[in-house]
Parts: sequence; structure tokens; C-alpha cells
Amino acid sequence: MAQNPESRIVSRDPENLIYAFSPANPPCCEIAPGEAVIVETQDCFCGQIQGPDDLFEKVGWDRINPATGPIFVQGALPGDTLAVEILDIRVLSPGVMVAVPNMGAAGHRITESRSMLIPLRNGLAHLPGDIILESHPMIGVIGTSPKEGSVATGTPGPHGGNLDSKVIAEGSTVYLPVNVPGALLALGDLHALMGDGEVLICGVEVAGTVTLRTRLLKGLSLPCPVVETEDAVYLIWSEETLDSAAEAVVDKSASLLAQTLRIRDEEALCLLSARGNLQVCQIVDPLKTVRMEIPKYLFKGNYPWPT
Repeated sequence: MAQNPESRIVSRDPENLIYAFSPANPPCCEIAPGEAVIVETQDCFCGQIQGPDDLFEKVGWDRINPATGPIFVQGALPGDTLAVEILDIRVLSPGVMVAVPNMGAAGHRITESRSMLIPLRNGLAHLPGDIILESHPMIGVIGTSPKEGSVATGTPGPHGGNLDSKVIAEGSTVYLPVNVPGALLALGDLHALMGDGEVLICGVEVAGTVTLRTRLLKGLSLPCPVVETEDAVYLIWSEETLDSAAEAVVDKSASLLAQTLRIRDEEALCLLSARGNLQVCQIVDPLKTVRMEIPKYLFKGNYPWPT
């Protein structure tokens, strides 16, 4: 999608960056539902890694995983659901990856810290080992404010946050809860490319821009963050362990199917076991995140929200 030069632009200036989702954050701007907005984002290291000599150990933890916002959405009230349509994602070259001893899924295999710049050219990511892969830009952090308290932008939860799910990409719609007036939407942590699991502790981390449009689903409450693509609906949930996250997302998915299709719980679980796909988003954040893919045809056109 071509960016509209007349669209409102929310800059990645430091005063527009947050490091925790909280109702105490003052909005950086106010938008109307249906308005296209271009949101500039920093990379997850907030630009602190510019070359191979900038090691992860030098990065200030107080500047990790910035999100641009929060954005106040007019008319959003607690109990509503905010639908965020991802119209366009553009990433800036180079991307960054880091390998850090004793961090990630196999940190014991890393003997010394390394920072690697990943050139991005013509939709391709040039990775170490002369491997060239097609870029698939996605949003790592997207969420709304919790009802109270604060949640670090590096942590996922019912409000969204650091979901690190590769299905949050151009063309998808993310459904998030409205817990406070205005919703207080914020996003960041773009990846040019990230595999399920994010096993190294990072994807190809990049700064960039996201063009989005919001709409409000008044009085609709969903059981967790949901992503809709052309072919499927994904329920996303996070817990301390993968087992507990998987059990919770299956339970929530079965309930949603049973209520929407007006079928018995065991019949909903039959559908999930026969055609649903339980997938891992990430295993390296403070909580582990999974998603349940439900093909849209299983809903028979009866979605839990207005289309």
C-alpha cells in the first residue's frame, strides 16, 4: 500500500516513546476511528546498536523495546474492543541481530557476545553465512493500556504488548481490549524477519513505519488478543510456561468456537483437534506466547465480531 502523504504521522521522537503500557501515560496524539495514521517506530534496542562493536551488554535496559504512543482513540471506552488494521509496514536497513551467552533457547552454545548488522535490500535480508532470505515485516509489540498498574513493553499479556507473533503483519487486523478511555494504543519492535520461537532472543530487529487504521467494536469483549488474516483467526495467549499457555489458548479457542457456532464444548474441541493449529510465537520473553490458528471457514461466516 502506498503511504498517503496527508496521513497523520506519529514520530519516533523520544517524547513519543514509552517503555511500559500504563493508564498513567499521557497520550502523544488523538485520532478518530477510521483515520489512517503512520506510526514511526524505533528498533527494540532504541538505536543503541549501530555496529559490531556495540554489544548487547552495553545496551541500557531502560531503553529496550520502546513503543511509539500512546495514541488516544476517540470514543473508545472500557468494555469495547479496538480493531487495528495493519495497512502497511516499511522497515529501515540495516536490521540488527545479537547473540548473547546464556540468553535465548540455546545460550549455552554462545561463547562470546556478538552484534550483527543485517543489510536489507529489495525485500531481501542478507544474513550471516551468505544466506539471503525474503523479508516478511511484522510487528513485535502492539497493545493497549491495562486497566491499572503498568506492564513493561517487553512483556506480553491480555492487553497485547510483546506478542512477537509473525502473523501480525501487513494485511492483518489485531483485536485488542479497551481497558481505559481512549484505549491508549502503542506499538513498536518491528522485525524484518522472525521465525516462530524467536529462539536467539531476537528477530531481524529494525526501525520502520506502520500505517494503520482503527475501528471500534462497541461493547464487544474477546477472551484474549486476536489476529485476523485473510484465511484464519488466531487467538494469542501468554503464560510462564509453554504448557500452561497452550492449555489456556486451547480452552479460550474452544469457548469462542462453541459460543459462536452454538455447539457443545467437545464438538468445538473436535474441530480444533482436527483442523486447528497450535503454534509457538516466542519462548524468550518473560512469559511464553502461543497462538491457536482457526481457519475462518470453520466459523461458517459467523464471526464473533462484525465484519
